[in-house]
Amino acid sequence: MSTFRQIYYQIVFSTKHRKPALDIEHEEELYKYIWGILKNNNCKLYRINGMPDHIHIFTDLHPSIALSDLVRDIKVASNLWMKQSGLFPEFEEWQSGYGAFTYSENEKDAVINYIKNQKTHHQKENFETEYKNLLKDNGIEFDDKFLW
Repeated sequence: MSTFRQIYYQIVFSTKHRKPALDIEHEEELYKYIWGILKNNNCKLYRINGMPDHIHIFTDLHPSIALSDLVRDIKVASNLWMKQSGLFPEFEEWQSGYGAFTYSENEKDAVINYIKNQKTHHQKENFETEYKNLLKDNGIEFDDKFLW
């Protein structure tokens, strides 16, 4: 019997201390690099975008890899690449945690559009509010004093 799955994840994480270190001028190169990491892990990228202090990745999750391993691989490899490339001189490192939220096939297009429109979205809402809303919308309890 074959293995069938449909697991969509929106993965969100920020730079350490939410420092605005992801230079918009070079973000496409970073996104292509992360796309390569996803492909190497047999995951399909549906959308990636972000702001100078955080990133959103909408991908499927192949059954051969655990979510925590995938996020670790993305962070470790992109951290090293960003430092070696010299394209992100303000970048120090990624934050230690991340948010991961699952979605159904029916929600897929809405999430893709949400991530696509990050720059417009953040004209009205900062990352802290956005992240708290993602947690609330997904029924995840949190304490503000441990969030950041």
